Amino acid sequence: MRFVFAVSCAIAVSASAQQLQLPAKSPGAKVVQTVGLTDITIEYSSPGVKGRKIWGQLVPYGEVWRTGANAATKFTFSRDVEIEGTQVPAGTYAFFAIPTQKEWTLILNKDANQGGTSNYKKEQDLLRLNVKPQAVPMRERLAYLVTNFTDDTASIDLEWEKLKVSMPVKLKTKEQALANIQAATDNNWQPMNGAARYFLDNKQYPEALEKVEKSIAIRETWFNTWVKAQVLAGQGKFKDAYPLAEKAQKLGEAEKDPNSFFAKDDVKKALTEWKNKG
Repeated sequence: MRFVFAVSCAIAVSASAQQLQLPAKSPGAKVVQTVGLTDITIEYSSPGVKGRKIWGQLVPYGEVWRTGANAATKFTFSRDVEIEGTQVPAGTYAFFAIPTQKEWTLILNKDANQGGTSNYKKEQDLLRLNVKPQAVPMRERLAYLVTNFTDDTASIDLEWEKLKVSMPVKLKTKEQALANIQAATDNNWQPMNGAARYFLDNKQYPEALEKVEKSIAIRETWFNTWVKAQVLAGQGKFKDAYPLAEKAQKLGEAEKDPNSFFAKDDVKKALTEWKNKG
């Protein structure tokens, strides 16, 4: 029995040791940002400065670097994008860099699953881009950020220690949105209204008016009536827009669920502002 008890204790101790959790030296990280209709995903491991000299020493100048720790950093684009004139098909890529004091070469490599640089092959590069490093406040751990993004453009930034480099990305959002609009069904008022709102946001008033009128023809609601009012106001046709805003308010207030009239305050404000505009 003592022998069995001793073996049981040994197994318990071994299992406990296997479950011991400690901080990783370079913890894994994942950034996901939707830009327009495209998801940009960055997967990497984040080393710390830890008092070391980074540039030119820990990360040598003039050599290919995996831009993180452990495995090579991965960039994934859910849709086709463009980077400095190079067409980048949707997919996952390894991200490398060749740092120097005054200029970096940023690299997207088609072999996404690389443990580091030992199997890196230049002939697998999809693109190389030369950029100037910029000074930034001290950042202890390496980090990636998607910044300065609109529906059509974004910047992927690498920051570590007191340095930042950026890769500009151009999205194909307008082209993709138009394709979605063209594919939208004509027997549902909501997709047509959504298309009208998209054109309205981009100040494409004739296209917005065409879509919202199709939406209203399928089913008139406070929402598409309000969108049409905004389209006309955007064209300076306030005398036509005002009665539509009044109608939108009446239809909205008649909704069984008061919360469904979510633009109530916007409609009320427009009625005040448009009343005396000609």
